[in-house]
Amino acid sequence: MSPSTKPSWTSWDAPTERWLLSGFRREGQARSVLLELVARIVFPTVLVLSIYLLFAGHDRAGGGFTGGLVAGQAFLLRHLAGGRMDDSAVVSMRPPVLIGLGLTIACASAFLPLLFGGQLLETAIYKFTLPLLGEIKFVSSVILDTGVFLLIVGVVLDLLRTLGSGIEADADAAARGRR
Repeated sequence: MSPSTKPSWTSWDAPTERWLLSGFRREGQARSVLLELVARIVFPTVLVLSIYLLFAGHDRAGGGFTGGLVAGQAFLLRHLAGGRMDDSAVVSMRPPVLIGLGLTIACASAFLPLLFGGQLLETAIYKFTLPLLGEIKFVSSVILDTGVFLLIVGVVLDLLRTLGSGIEADADAAARGRR
């Protein structure tokens, strides 16, 4: 912005940098730069927390369902801050694909032990040592939790897409009716 042009009192806090925007611009609606900036900063942090909950779920509180819900809350915050989400900036997969992939992984990990003479949903524990990290314990139920995680994230994204587009369509119809 050049020094000779003064910003309008209604748009002085509108974001001018692309990295501040968290989605498509909602024309004619009030925006909060602070909420959009906080959403940009908090979003990756909450996703990392959801991944931690996914992997900590076997021994402590958490798991695929809890981690998926926390990740869903991150996407919800992003949706509230910027309206409908820019798919290329957030998730490159469509929600039905995430739902199908999660369901496939969860079902495959549940039935895989049957192929080796085990029982349905049987869990195996593998321990191995890495030079810098020490002893690592891998529990095969993490694969089931990962499927549940993807399933829950896909359902939340699908709900946001479906309900969010309906709400935006209703708002557009109400705005056209007022004119």
